[in-house]
Amino acid sequence: MGYPGQRLGLPEEGSGSVSGFGRRIAAIVVDWLLCTVAIAGGLLQADAQNRGWVGLAVFAAEYVLLVGTLGMTLGMRLFGIRVAALEGGRPAFLPVLIRTFLLCLAVPALIWDRDRRGLHDRAAGTVVVRI
Repeated sequence: MGYPGQRLGLPEEGSGSVSGFGRRIAAIVVDWLLCTVAIAGGLLQADAQNRGWVGLAVFAAEYVLLVGTLGMTLGMRLFGIRVAALEGGRPAFLPVLIRTFLLCLAVPALIWDRDRRGLHDRAAGTVVVRI
């Protein structure tokens, strides 16, 4: 069976290896909290009924903007991970959109393969690796 990422040609450990679950979950929690604070702090106004949708929109915008330009969000940077295209480097804009849309649906991100890639990563042709 080998280690996660072996079939993708990634190293077993260190920089460029497939990120573990803990780092990924911690990073997404930080990103979600930042988006929630932006709304709760009054940077964006939303009534109670729409607050969840506005938070999700801010979260999606953060992912598209930061992963699309830097390859990582603030939470990912904090935990030393980034999103990479399977062929290396940052993913292109369309895969970032696909990945973000599926991540916002939550369920695709909760179904993982043996390479620790969620369905959102598989659909976008991406993998989350350590910096």
